[in-house]
Amino acid sequence: MLLILARHGNTFGPDDTPVWVGANEDLPLVEMGLEQSRAMGEALRELNQLPDRILAGPLKRTRHGARLVGEICGFTGEIEIDDRLKEIDYGVWGGKTDAEITESWGESAITDWRERSIAPTGAGWSPTVETLKANARSVLDSVSRDRGDDQVVFVLTSNGVLRYFHALLAGETAATEDAKVKTGHMGAVRITAEGRELLGWNLSPDAFVEALRP
Repeated sequence: MLLILARHGNTFGPDDTPVWVGANEDLPLVEMGLEQSRAMGEALRELNQLPDRILAGPLKRTRHGARLVGEICGFTGEIEIDDRLKEIDYGVWGGKTDAEITESWGESAITDWRERSIAPTGAGWSPTVETLKANARSVLDSVSRDRGDDQVVFVLTSNGVLRYFHALLAGETAATEDAKVKTGHMGAVRITAEGRELLGWNLSPDAFVEALRP
């Protein structure tokens, strides 16, 4: 089977000041985010990879993005909303800018997360790392039960959650700085009875098409 994992599109416009957006910041997609969602659907359509299932986190940005992806690629099933795919609650960091966080926590705390996937201590992030790892493993196990060659599953979630999927799919020796996924970017893994093969990660829709083109 082919499992496709993607991050939702932009939630900030060109004139907005970006802040940390977690589970409590339930922002909608902006126009660029809508375009990114459509581009992911177009990539699936160009590759003729019509999903048998589409799973999405429960927040507006993932639910709406998944619906647009499905509309564009021709998916006619029901989007499965899965709480295991809900973005991390960034605690006291949520809704704050990098500058505000740096002032209180230091720049190294942000770098530790972005480059090493190390969450800050005492910032109130939830759920725990153990729960996030267990959720990623649980989703992978559940979608892998049907490993038919033609089976395609599309999962749309957020950057924080995707880091834990990357750790499972790329292996423990993979560079942690490679785990981040940009908005509107995609990855894919081929799952067979013999194991899992990561085909690409953090790819734009155009790059995704090139990487998976037969």
